[in-house]
Amino acid sequence: MNQMDELINAIKKLKKGEVGKTVEKRINEFKKMGQQSSDKIFNELCFCLLTANYDAQKAINIQNKIRNGFIQYPENKLSGELKKLGYRFPNVRAKFIVGARKHKEDLKKIICSCKTDKHRREWFAENVKGLGYKEASHFLRNIGFPDCAIIDFHIIDILVRNKIIRKPKTLSKKIYLKIEKILSVMAKNLGVSLAELDLYLWYLETDKVLK
Repeated sequence: MNQMDELINAIKKLKKGEVGKTVEKRINEFKKMGQQSSDKIFNELCFCLLTANYDAQKAINIQNKIRNGFIQYPENKLSGELKKLGYRFPNVRAKFIVGARKHKEDLKKIICSCKTDKHRREWFAENVKGLGYKEASHFLRNIGFPDCAIIDFHIIDILVRNKIIRKPKTLSKKIYLKIEKILSVMAKNLGVSLAELDLYLWYLETDKVLK
């Protein structure tokens, strides 16, 4: 049995238990989020902007406290609130969030106009400053589009530890897509989407099923 098979078997065990039920519940929550108002979808976009090089649980806590401030606060106030809440990059992320507001009313139209999840990701990565491939994939997953891999250091670490990949020096677009292909093979073998696979891998690495 190779290392990938061992990881796949570990996930198969999780699928059969409580973690599997939690993952299914979370995926349904993501689908419901995608049916919400433009304001709520934009709020989720802001959460994903916050997660770049930052702890996901801390970003969730900040999102829950700022709420409509992502839409309403002027840049200096938003930056101040982020700083008060202990966020690492308050000025630059406030700038990115305020800059992203120009897309808020058109978010649903933009999402619907793209034929595939990969096309959607490309649009967001190119047009929303502060969203790379990882953050754009994260945003799309959180609003119900499951066909993009969210490749961060947690995912890389578990793949490296299982000798599925070598640790990359940088995560360029080319390397990102190469790792995504490997994850797609795993997802296919498990009969799950890339969105579900990410949640299982995150659980194996952190003992949590977040968003």
